[in-house]
Parts: sequence; structure tokens; C-alpha cells
Amino acid sequence: MTRTDLPPAPDERAHLVTFLDYVRDTAVAKCDGLSDEGAREAPLPRSPLMTAAGLIGHLRWVEHYWLEAVFLGGENRAPWSAEDPDREMRIALDVPLERLIADYREQADRLRPVIAGHGLDTEAKRPARGGVPVTLRWILMHLIEETARHNGHLDAIRELADGTTGT
Repeated sequence: MTRTDLPPAPDERAHLVTFLDYVRDTAVAKCDGLSDEGAREAPLPRSPLMTAAGLIGHLRWVEHYWLEAVFLGGENRAPWSAEDPDREMRIALDVPLERLIADYREQADRLRPVIAGHGLDTEAKRPARGGVPVTLRWILMHLIEETARHNGHLDAIRELADGTTGT
């Protein structure tokens, strides 16, 4: 995998798409060589669901929610609920890391044409929390922020799991 944060064109869409792919690829790179056992370890005592597996599962479902359910107005298949808001992180512990990463990559591949096929100012079919309307631009910025934030978590988790730093 070759990661780059240098967009192929100087326009806003190229910047947003390049950075989203960059942070996606970084999340995957942080898991490179990590065992299934290591991916399920929760090294932060007050955060029992903060695992590499849980974070990859979470990122996959966050993209589904924002792009497929909110932006396109499709069915929300995300596993969380009001009664179990972290379910996606919990069920990821029962899935091999390789499968979680494949699902995350397949999700990204499926959503690239959605992103390419709409203007950045296109309003989502459903509003965000609190009934606030959002655009594709806002959703992309949110996904970049969310993924980058969790990459920081993956940094710490990976170092605590097996001493690996960087990527």
C-alpha cells in the first residue's frame, strides 16, 4: 500500500478525497502485522472497548452511516443502538482482523463512486444530529477528522500491544 497526502489536482475535492484515503490507509497500516489476539487487546484500563479491532470496525460503520444512511438516505444497517451505542466495537472482537480490514476497504471502494458522483455542496437526504442539514463536504471533513482522531488511538494501542511505533 502506498499512502500519500499529496492530491493529484489542486482543487478542493481532490484534497478531501486524498486526505480521506490517506487517513483510511493509515488506519490499516497501523494494524499491519498485528495478530488477531493483539487486535483484541484493550490496553487502556478505563476503555475496555478501545481495541484495534474495535476501531477498524467502528470506522467501517461510521462511513456506512454518514455516506449511505445520512447522505444517500439509505437503510441504516449500523449495528449500534440507543441501548448499545458501542456495539460495532464489541462485535468486532469476534471477527478476524483481516476480515475487518477487508470489510473496511470494500466499504471505501463502494463509496468512492458515491463521493465522485455528487457535488460537495449536495445536501444529505437526512439531517445530522439535532436535525441540522449537512453537505457532502461536511461529511467528508467529518470522516477525515473522525478517522485521524482514531488513528491517534491506534498509535497508542499498537505501541502498547507490541511496541510498534510509526506508520
